[in-house]
Amino acid sequence: MTALLELSGVSKHFGGMKAVDDVSFTVRQGAICGLIGPNGAGKTTVVNLISGYLKPTTGTIRLAGADVADLRPHRLAAAGVARTYQNLQLFEESTVLENVLIGRHLSFKGRRWQMGRTRRREEAEQHEVARRLIDRVGLTGVIDADVAELSYGMRRRVEIARAMATEPRLLLLDEPTAGMNRTESDEIGELIRSINDEGVTVLLVDHNVRLVTEVCHRVVVLDWGRVLTEAGPTEVWQDQRVKTAYLGTHDRNAVEAPDAGR
Repeated sequence: MTALLELSGVSKHFGGMKAVDDVSFTVRQGAICGLIGPNGAGKTTVVNLISGYLKPTTGTIRLAGADVADLRPHRLAAAGVARTYQNLQLFEESTVLENVLIGRHLSFKGRRWQMGRTRRREEAEQHEVARRLIDRVGLTGVIDADVAELSYGMRRRVEIARAMATEPRLLLLDEPTAGMNRTESDEIGELIRSINDEGVTVLLVDHNVRLVTEVCHRVVVLDWGRVLTEAGPTEVWQDQRVKTAYLGTHDRNAVEAPDAGR
């Protein structure tokens, strides 16, 4: 498979602090790639760099061979990059449908000057696509509910549906199972697989080691802003450096979870 996303020598400095330091890795088209590491390893900074919310201090970021390091978020969205956020960014006083329609507007093919019957038909088509996405993430029963009324896990699903509404080729998921129980996490894992089965490449950031091990084809491990290792999901957890990095967070279950669940 060819590379869809390539980071080469990417660094991001905030004053004298190197949040990301000489990071290089590749995400193959059609793959699910995990990006993991202890708290403060630089994972969300990398996602912000890829999605245009930050500009690298040094290095290049390529999407399908094109340098996109200087593109702003809306340009990257138009190029096929969508994301979710570690801290939910939804319109809480709007309905589930309205939130997903916001994502549809980014990929809307109709022209604003079209009026009358054509315009109404296009709007109906956008609503139908949004409804299918909402059904896809299992929220049909709350489609007209305000997001503020939903559980935390449901809100996560709304955010994934909104990201998918842009018709991405690369989906960046930043902690999509944070705060979820095992059943909810497993359901998100199945959703990620089904999205990937449709040809969407996924970069998954998550502290849920079991989820990453089960759904990812490759895993990149960050520690202190640098790439510690990159390997298959099983091989990663056999690397003593990875165990040491996670044990340093005092979260022994993070390292032992893959073996316990297999």
